[in-house]
Amino acid sequence: MDGLTAEVKARLTATPILSVRGVERRFGSTLALQATDLDVAENDFVTILGPSGCGKSTLLRIVAGLDAPTAGEVLLDGRRVSGPGADRGMVFQSYTLFPWLTVLDNVCFGLRERGLPPAQQLEIAHGFIAQVGLKGFEHHHPKQLSGGMQQRTAIARALANDPRMLLMDEPFGALDHQTRELMQELLLSIWERQRKTVLFVTHDIDEAVSMGGRVVVMSARPGRIKLDRAVALPHPRHYAVKTTPAFVALKAELTEAVREEVLAAQRASEAPAA
Repeated sequence: MDGLTAEVKARLTATPILSVRGVERRFGSTLALQATDLDVAENDFVTILGPSGCGKSTLLRIVAGLDAPTAGEVLLDGRRVSGPGADRGMVFQSYTLFPWLTVLDNVCFGLRERGLPPAQQLEIAHGFIAQVGLKGFEHHHPKQLSGGMQQRTAIARALANDPRMLLMDEPFGALDHQTRELMQELLLSIWERQRKTVLFVTHDIDEAVSMGGRVVVMSARPGRIKLDRAVALPHPRHYAVKTTPAFVALKAELTEAVREEVLAAQRASEAPAA
Protein backbone atom coordinates (compact mmCIF):
# COMPACT_ATOMS: atom_id res chain seq x y z
CA MET A 1 0.00 0.00 0.00
CA ASP A 2 2.99 2.31 -0.45
CA GLY A 3 2.01 5.67 -1.90
CA LEU A 4 -1.52 5.62 -0.53
CA THR A 5 -2.75 8.20 1.95
CA ALA A 6 -3.69 7.14 5.47
CA GLU A 7 -7.32 7.89 4.58
CA VAL A 8 -7.27 5.52 1.59
CA LYS A 9 -5.48 2.79 3.57
CA ALA A 10 -8.12 2.99 6.29
CA ARG A 11 -10.93 2.53 3.76
CA LEU A 12 -9.20 -0.41 2.10
CA THR A 13 -8.75 -2.26 5.39
CA ALA A 14 -12.19 -1.45 6.83
CA THR A 15 -14.83 -4.13 7.34
CA PRO A 16 -17.15 -4.11 4.31
CA ILE A 17 -20.79 -3.17 4.72
CA LEU A 18 -21.59 -4.45 1.22
CA SER A 19 -20.42 -7.87 0.05
CA VAL A 20 -21.17 -9.17 -3.44
CA ARG A 21 -20.46 -12.90 -3.51
CA GLY A 22 -20.34 -14.88 -6.75
CA VAL A 23 -23.13 -12.82 -8.30
CA GLU A 24 -24.02 -13.95 -11.82
CA ARG A 25 -26.84 -12.81 -14.10
CA ARG A 26 -28.17 -14.54 -17.18
CA PHE A 27 -30.86 -13.28 -19.52
CA GLY A 28 -32.06 -16.43 -21.22
CA SER A 29 -29.00 -17.99 -22.85
CA THR A 30 -26.97 -14.76 -22.57
CA LEU A 31 -24.50 -14.49 -19.70
CA ALA A 32 -24.46 -10.76 -18.90
CA LEU A 33 -22.49 -10.88 -15.65
CA GLN A 34 -19.93 -13.50 -14.68
CA ALA A 35 -19.57 -14.66 -11.09
CA THR A 36 -18.50 -11.39 -9.46
CA ASP A 37 -17.13 -10.55 -6.01
CA LEU A 38 -16.96 -7.02 -4.64
CA ASP A 39 -16.59 -5.56 -1.14
CA VAL A 40 -17.43 -1.95 -0.30
CA ALA A 41 -16.35 -0.49 3.03
CA GLU A 42 -18.40 1.96 5.06
CA ASN A 43 -17.99 5.59 3.95
CA ASP A 44 -16.28 4.52 0.71
CA PHE A 45 -17.06 6.03 -2.69
CA VAL A 46 -16.63 3.32 -5.32
CA THR A 47 -16.97 4.20 -9.00
CA ILE A 48 -17.54 1.53 -11.67
CA LEU A 49 -16.29 1.87 -15.24
CA GLY A 50 -16.59 -0.39 -18.27
CA PRO A 51 -17.80 -0.60 -21.88
CA SER A 52 -21.50 -0.43 -22.72
CA GLY A 53 -23.30 -3.69 -22.04
CA CYS A 54 -20.68 -5.00 -19.58
CA GLY A 55 -23.11 -5.43 -16.68
CA LYS A 56 -22.38 -2.27 -14.64
CA SER A 57 -26.01 -1.25 -14.34
CA THR A 58 -27.10 -4.87 -13.92
CA LEU A 59 -24.79 -5.22 -10.93
CA LEU A 60 -26.09 -1.97 -9.45
CA ARG A 61 -29.73 -3.05 -9.92
CA ILE A 62 -28.99 -6.34 -8.17
CA VAL A 63 -27.44 -4.48 -5.23
CA ALA A 64 -30.53 -2.24 -5.19
CA GLY A 65 -32.79 -5.29 -5.09
CA LEU A 66 -34.47 -4.26 -8.36
CA ASP A 67 -33.15 -7.39 -10.09
CA ALA A 68 -32.29 -10.85 -8.79
CA PRO A 69 -29.02 -12.69 -9.51
CA THR A 70 -29.07 -16.01 -11.34
CA ALA A 71 -26.45 -17.19 -8.85
CA GLY A 72 -24.62 -15.77 -5.84
CA GLU A 73 -25.79 -13.29 -3.24
CA VAL A 74 -25.49 -9.69 -2.04
CA LEU A 75 -25.09 -8.98 1.67
CA LEU A 76 -25.64 -5.58 3.26
CA ASP A 77 -24.51 -5.45 6.87
CA GLY A 78 -24.45 -9.25 6.78
CA ARG A 79 -28.10 -9.55 5.69
CA ARG A 80 -29.00 -10.96 2.31
CA VAL A 81 -30.54 -8.49 -0.14
CA SER A 82 -33.77 -9.95 -1.52
CA GLY A 83 -35.55 -6.82 -2.75
CA PRO A 84 -35.59 -3.02 -2.61
CA GLY A 85 -35.23 -1.37 0.79
CA ALA A 86 -34.98 2.03 2.44
CA ASP A 87 -31.38 1.16 3.39
CA ARG A 88 -30.40 1.74 -0.27
CA GLY A 89 -31.14 5.03 -2.02
CA MET A 90 -31.16 4.91 -5.84
CA VAL A 91 -30.53 7.77 -8.26
CA PHE A 92 -30.99 6.97 -11.96
CA GLN A 93 -29.74 8.70 -15.11
CA SER A 94 -33.29 9.46 -16.21
CA TYR A 95 -35.25 11.96 -14.19
CA THR A 96 -37.48 9.95 -11.85
CA LEU A 97 -39.27 12.67 -9.90
CA PHE A 98 -43.04 12.55 -9.50
CA PRO A 99 -44.16 15.23 -11.99
CA TRP A 100 -47.32 16.10 -10.04
CA LEU A 101 -45.36 16.84 -6.84
CA THR A 102 -43.32 19.92 -6.00
CA VAL A 103 -39.64 19.79 -5.10
CA LEU A 104 -40.55 19.83 -1.42
CA ASP A 105 -43.18 17.09 -1.79
CA ASN A 106 -40.80 14.92 -3.83
CA VAL A 107 -38.12 15.16 -1.14
CA CYS A 108 -40.72 14.49 1.58
CA PHE A 109 -42.16 11.46 -0.21
CA GLY A 110 -40.04 8.76 1.42
CA LEU A 111 -40.22 10.46 4.79
CA ARG A 112 -44.01 10.48 4.57
CA GLU A 113 -44.04 6.79 3.58
CA ARG A 114 -41.97 6.06 6.70
CA GLY A 115 -44.60 7.79 8.82
CA LEU A 116 -42.46 10.63 10.17
CA PRO A 117 -44.38 13.54 11.70
CA PRO A 118 -45.04 16.36 9.19
CA ALA A 119 -42.89 18.85 11.10
CA GLN A 120 -39.93 16.46 11.05
CA GLN A 121 -40.47 15.75 7.36
CA LEU A 122 -40.29 19.44 6.56
CA GLU A 123 -37.22 20.04 8.73
CA ILE A 124 -35.30 17.21 7.05
CA ALA A 125 -36.48 18.09 3.53
CA HIS A 126 -35.66 21.79 3.84
CA GLY A 127 -32.19 20.90 5.10
CA PHE A 128 -31.35 18.73 2.10
CA ILE A 129 -32.98 21.12 -0.38
CA ALA A 130 -30.64 23.81 0.96
CA GLN A 131 -27.64 21.45 0.71
CA VAL A 132 -28.24 20.84 -2.99
CA GLY A 133 -28.70 24.54 -3.69
CA LEU A 134 -32.45 24.58 -4.38
CA LYS A 135 -33.58 26.92 -1.63
CA GLY A 136 -36.29 29.11 -3.14
CA PHE A 137 -37.47 26.36 -5.52
CA GLU A 138 -39.34 24.27 -2.93
CA HIS A 139 -42.74 24.86 -4.58
CA HIS A 140 -41.67 24.38 -8.19
CA HIS A 141 -42.74 21.29 -10.14
CA PRO A 142 -40.20 19.20 -12.10
CA LYS A 143 -41.30 20.62 -15.48
CA GLN A 144 -40.25 24.05 -14.20
CA LEU A 145 -36.71 22.87 -13.45
CA SER A 146 -33.61 22.30 -15.58
CA GLY A 147 -32.16 18.80 -15.85
CA GLY A 148 -29.47 19.61 -13.31
CA MET A 149 -32.01 20.95 -10.86
CA GLN A 150 -34.14 17.83 -11.27
CA GLN A 151 -31.13 15.65 -10.45
CA ARG A 152 -30.36 17.81 -7.43
CA THR A 153 -33.91 17.14 -6.26
CA ALA A 154 -33.46 13.40 -6.84
CA ILE A 155 -30.23 13.40 -4.81
CA ALA A 156 -31.91 15.37 -2.00
CA ARG A 157 -34.80 12.87 -2.00
CA ALA A 158 -32.42 9.91 -1.78
CA LEU A 159 -30.30 11.47 0.99
CA ALA A 160 -33.31 12.62 3.02
CA ASN A 161 -34.22 8.99 3.69
CA ASP A 162 -30.77 8.49 5.29
CA PRO A 163 -29.97 5.27 3.38
CA ARG A 164 -27.10 3.02 4.40
CA MET A 165 -25.83 3.27 0.82
CA LEU A 166 -26.38 5.58 -2.12
CA LEU A 167 -26.53 3.79 -5.49
CA MET A 168 -26.09 6.00 -8.56
CA ASP A 169 -26.47 4.85 -12.18
CA GLU A 170 -24.95 7.45 -14.55
CA PRO A 171 -26.75 10.21 -12.63
CA PHE A 172 -25.13 13.03 -14.60
CA GLY A 173 -24.96 11.32 -17.99
CA ALA A 174 -27.76 13.36 -19.57
CA LEU A 175 -26.39 16.74 -18.47
CA ASP A 176 -24.28 19.18 -20.48
CA HIS A 177 -20.56 19.31 -19.68
CA GLN A 178 -20.60 22.40 -17.49
CA THR A 179 -23.64 21.30 -15.48
CA ARG A 180 -22.15 17.83 -15.10
CA GLU A 181 -18.96 19.21 -13.58
CA LEU A 182 -20.92 21.39 -11.17
CA MET A 183 -23.02 18.38 -10.13
CA GLN A 184 -19.87 16.34 -9.57
CA GLU A 185 -18.50 19.05 -7.27
CA LEU A 186 -21.83 19.29 -5.45
CA LEU A 187 -22.12 15.55 -4.83
CA LEU A 188 -18.49 15.28 -3.76
CA SER A 189 -18.88 18.16 -1.30
CA ILE A 190 -21.95 16.47 0.20
CA TRP A 191 -20.03 13.18 0.46
CA GLU A 192 -17.08 14.92 2.12
CA ARG A 193 -19.45 16.25 4.79
CA GLN A 194 -21.61 13.17 5.32
CA ARG A 195 -19.36 10.27 4.20
CA LYS A 196 -22.32 8.30 2.92
CA THR A 197 -21.27 5.01 1.30
CA VAL A 198 -21.65 5.36 -2.49
CA LEU A 199 -21.60 2.93 -5.43
CA PHE A 200 -21.50 5.02 -8.62
CA VAL A 201 -21.70 3.77 -12.22
CA THR A 202 -20.23 6.00 -14.94
CA HIS A 203 -18.72 5.91 -18.44
CA ASP A 204 -16.63 9.01 -17.72
CA ILE A 205 -13.08 8.21 -16.60
CA ASP A 206 -12.39 11.74 -15.33
CA GLU A 207 -15.57 11.54 -13.27
CA ALA A 208 -14.64 8.13 -11.89
CA VAL A 209 -11.19 9.25 -10.73
CA SER A 210 -12.08 12.71 -9.46
CA MET A 211 -14.96 11.42 -7.33
CA GLY A 212 -13.99 7.91 -6.34
CA GLY A 213 -12.06 6.49 -3.43
CA ARG A 214 -11.78 3.34 -5.54
CA VAL A 215 -12.31 2.75 -9.24
CA VAL A 216 -13.48 -0.65 -10.45
CA VAL A 217 -13.16 -1.52 -14.17
CA MET A 218 -15.40 -4.21 -15.61
CA SER A 219 -14.62 -6.31 -18.66
CA ALA A 220 -16.65 -6.63 -21.84
CA ARG A 221 -19.68 -8.92 -21.64
CA PRO A 222 -19.91 -11.24 -19.85
CA GLY A 223 -18.85 -8.69 -17.26
CA ARG A 224 -16.33 -9.37 -14.53
CA ILE A 225 -14.14 -7.12 -12.42
CA LYS A 226 -10.90 -6.66 -14.35
CA LEU A 227 -9.24 -3.96 -12.26
CA ASP A 228 -9.74 -2.44 -8.81
CA ARG A 229 -7.67 0.63 -8.03
CA ALA A 230 -7.51 2.89 -4.97
CA VAL A 231 -7.52 6.62 -5.73
CA ALA A 232 -4.68 8.12 -3.69
CA LEU A 233 -5.96 11.69 -3.85
CA PRO A 234 -6.68 13.54 -0.58
CA HIS A 235 -9.90 15.26 0.42
CA PRO A 236 -11.30 17.83 0.11
CA ARG A 237 -10.84 17.66 -3.66
CA HIS A 238 -10.76 20.73 -5.85
CA TYR A 239 -11.44 20.56 -9.61
CA ALA A 240 -7.75 21.35 -10.16
CA VAL A 241 -6.94 17.82 -8.91
CA LYS A 242 -7.43 16.74 -12.55
CA THR A 243 -4.11 18.43 -13.43
CA THR A 244 -2.03 16.59 -10.82
CA PRO A 245 0.48 13.87 -11.81
CA ALA A 246 -1.30 11.24 -9.65
CA PHE A 247 -4.62 11.93 -11.39
CA VAL A 248 -3.08 11.88 -14.86
CA ALA A 249 -1.23 8.62 -14.21
CA LEU A 250 -4.30 6.80 -12.88
CA LYS A 251 -6.46 8.16 -15.70
CA ALA A 252 -3.96 6.82 -18.25
CA GLU A 253 -4.00 3.35 -16.69
CA LEU A 254 -7.79 3.25 -16.55
CA THR A 255 -8.17 4.61 -20.08
CA GLU A 256 -6.03 1.80 -21.43
CA ALA A 257 -7.92 -0.81 -19.40
CA VAL A 258 -11.32 0.43 -20.59
CA ARG A 259 -10.10 0.78 -24.20
CA GLU A 260 -9.01 -2.86 -24.24
CA GLU A 261 -12.48 -3.93 -23.15
CA VAL A 262 -14.26 -1.66 -25.66
CA LEU A 263 -12.15 -3.21 -28.44
CA ALA A 264 -12.88 -6.71 -27.11
CA ALA A 265 -16.61 -5.96 -27.17
CA GLN A 266 -16.30 -4.65 -30.73
CA ARG A 267 -14.46 -7.78 -31.89
CA ALA A 268 -17.08 -9.98 -30.27
CA SER A 269 -19.89 -8.14 -32.03
CA GLU A 270 -18.15 -8.54 -35.40
CA ALA A 271 -17.34 -12.24 -34.98
CA PRO A 272 -19.48 -14.60 -37.11
CA ALA A 273 -22.15 -16.52 -35.23
CA ALA A 274 -21.16 -20.06 -34.29
